[in-house]
Amino acid sequence: MRRTLRRTVAAVAMALCAAVLPAPLSANAAPPPAPATAAAQWIDRDTVVWKDARRADARLEFGTEGEGPGVRRIRLTPSALTPDEQAAYPHLRNFPAFAVDPRDRKFTLTALRDRLVAVQPDAGGRRVSTGVQIPGVLDDLYAPAAAGTPLGPVFRRGRPTLSVWAPTARTVALELDGRTVPMRRDDASGVWQARGTRGWAGKPYRYVVTVWAPTAGRFVTNKVTDPYATALTADSTRSLVVDLADPRLAPKGWDRLRKPAAVPLNRARIQELHIRDFSVEDRTSRHPGRYLAFTDRRSDGMRHLKALADAGTSYVHLLPAFDIATIPERRSDQARPDCDLAALPADSERQQECVGKTAARDAYNWGYDPFHYTVPEGSYASDPDSPRARTGEFRRMVQGLNGAGLRTVMDVVYNHTAASGQDALSVLDRIVPGYYHRLLDDGSVATSTCCANTAPEHTMMGRLVVDSVVTWARQYKIDGFRFDLMGHHPKANILAVRKALDALTPAKDGVDGKAIVLYGEGWNFGEVADDARFVQATQRNMAGTGIATFNDRARDAVRGGGPFDADPRVQGFASGLHTDPNTSPANGTPAEQRARLLHYQDLLKVGLTGNLADYTFTDTTGRTVKGSDVDYNGSPAGYAAAPGDALAYADAHDNETLYDALAYKLPPGTPAADRARMQVLALATAALSQGPALSQAGTDLLRSKSLDRNSYESGDWFNALHWNCRDGNGFGRGLPPAADNKDKWPYARPLLADPALRPGCRQITDASAAYRDLLRIHATEPAFGLDSAKAVQDALSFPLSGTEETPGVVTMRLGELVVVFNATPQRQLQHLPSLAGKRYGLHRVQARGADPVVRTASYEKRTGTFGVPARTVAVFAAR
Repeated sequence: MRRTLRRTVAAVAMALCAAVLPAPLSANAAPPPAPATAAAQWIDRDTVVWKDARRADARLEFGTEGEGPGVRRIRLTPSALTPDEQAAYPHLRNFPAFAVDPRDRKFTLTALRDRLVAVQPDAGGRRVSTGVQIPGVLDDLYAPAAAGTPLGPVFRRGRPTLSVWAPTARTVALELDGRTVPMRRDDASGVWQARGTRGWAGKPYRYVVTVWAPTAGRFVTNKVTDPYATALTADSTRSLVVDLADPRLAPKGWDRLRKPAAVPLNRARIQELHIRDFSVEDRTSRHPGRYLAFTDRRSDGMRHLKALADAGTSYVHLLPAFDIATIPERRSDQARPDCDLAALPADSERQQECVGKTAARDAYNWGYDPFHYTVPEGSYASDPDSPRARTGEFRRMVQGLNGAGLRTVMDVVYNHTAASGQDALSVLDRIVPGYYHRLLDDGSVATSTCCANTAPEHTMMGRLVVDSVVTWARQYKIDGFRFDLMGHHPKANILAVRKALDALTPAKDGVDGKAIVLYGEGWNFGEVADDARFVQATQRNMAGTGIATFNDRARDAVRGGGPFDADPRVQGFASGLHTDPNTSPANGTPAEQRARLLHYQDLLKVGLTGNLADYTFTDTTGRTVKGSDVDYNGSPAGYAAAPGDALAYADAHDNETLYDALAYKLPPGTPAADRARMQVLALATAALSQGPALSQAGTDLLRSKSLDRNSYESGDWFNALHWNCRDGNGFGRGLPPAADNKDKWPYARPLLADPALRPGCRQITDASAAYRDLLRIHATEPAFGLDSAKAVQDALSFPLSGTEETPGVVTMRLGELVVVFNATPQRQLQHLPSLAGKRYGLHRVQARGADPVVRTASYEKRTGTFGVPARTVAVFAAR
């Protein structure tokens, strides 16, 4: 059992609340030098771990430094981590541990609100000091009481209470509409509160927090917005005292909103969409670039979404729509490129140069730079200063999507913040410095996610994730959440989100929480990799939870290579590997290409099962294997326990669009019509798989970003969707931005200059119609939505798999259906002797559908032979 004090947190707080805190340094006093690192970690009230510490004479000091009259000491004695502590902090198990001297425990709460260092002499007797990481001890002392305390603005009978968790602050005051209001500290929870009057409603506010900031090496007084804000002024300069239940924020019909029928995750077909991309260049939209564009039912964009919904798309996944840190929210402040971009050559460097000059100040960003997690982004609203616009128009967007037959998924980014420390874009770290972010062994903030990593393993950061998601679900009627870099969350945190959502009911909360779907990126990397700090929410670990993770195995097999290849021409199943080779030496010899293609086909088979770990089949070498036996870059390909655990996709906002990837990979002379067919074939591997599937908006329209592999701030020019085929598909808008693409320019330039690679209306509309036919087949055939691994094993097989399998062709039998994926440039015959004498025909959707080529597919009853045209997926049904 972990060592604990024999009294409650509240009792400790009561004993120490009368202690006189040393006064903070005056503005004119020079602070003592701050240690460059924070290698000591105070993990609970009894225990300090200090990397590389000697085993004697260690102590904590707070107050002033050295031997002055203001210094106070907490003595440490050599100890060892208990089994519970080792389990909670596996990355610290081999570091020296120390116990807090029982005689000095009375100083704990005072020390945590002061300058705090760990001190010991080195071998020569010289004083050595380091900063102290305190998240663990804050959780131990304060989180039990704080976890149940409401935070942010909470209204009762129209009167608000504002609450903020700031256990290490010396003082916290409320700056309300230009005046200062005192706040009361609860010593057990570390929560500061101010109760207001009805007159506070709608007023701007900030918290004024005086606290020791290790990154600044001094006490600071920060004026900071509320991490639990529900509304903001433009550019997030102030929080607003707003009750989301205020009927004035609800659009007409909000309280009786009728949603499309819930679709279980294992049958979900999802369209990933950026709010601004959707309408900013749609000439038929009355609200380009705004939330309200989704209320324009007659616009080209909404008509297309409605067509996808009618065909079987069930969800629209919106890229982040919470408050974004790097977009000026007022239109008057947003910069625009001043070049005639349309007049420049298709392979010019000028477009990206011009767009780049305004990228930091324009209206565009993907939104993976969160500022406030639970307020809608203001740049998409008609008036970013108005809660009626931000909240009301976001709700109208949800209404519009629901009215088109689509449920709404929100992309959430709780794994990092835009900034930390004393940066102006930092919120959490300026209230409780050093708590909300994950710190490395030296005390620096981990940045493996690209930005300042948060630490959802800490109680109050984990609680913020849960509270924020529940608010979006209850107050905005969001139907699903996609977690960015979910593998950087503890599995327990994501399961806590699931549990909190499951508790929401229509009668109590206005939503059915059990119908809300969850999925995310289960990548395994960074300082948390391989469960180094906690059990992560990774692909393998989330199996069996009902929360899906993106399946990169099948994605790479379809496209070829990986997202970070030096040569982008590495081919895959749907891009001509071996069967239609390009000239890249990166593809290897013909024999190497054949072997890799056949292995890709095994990866695809596993993907088509829902990426099941225990699914048994014959691989292309003739062995009987399970999905987990198939290799994916040294890891098991199959990891799912049920067909809702893995999400299939061929492209998403990250990396090149599918069309652009095929532009690189298919032989340069491939006609536009064949490129379109390969696009549909690639999409089919996800659309006709077990489990959920996602496609990037516009992919069915051959969407291009002019070969840009990372368009997060490439502006409207490279990102905007083109719903009208006469506007093209986005290909040939200049060389993609240099920052992430310059090394690919030698490959990109001749492609962009080739007019044959720019598809016409016929190719665009044909591809979209063929994709919708696939969605209809999926939606009307129950066999594509099997709900258990056993059901998949019993119903799904690959009858021609083995040493004689045709390279470039995968044949799948699914109940009374036979699906043939022919990625080769020739018509292929697939002989299934076991079906000889049985009646099959092309599925009625394709037989009456948009693609005249697939209608030439054939079946010979006598021999059980299926004939499928080149670059075609054909679905046959038993008669």
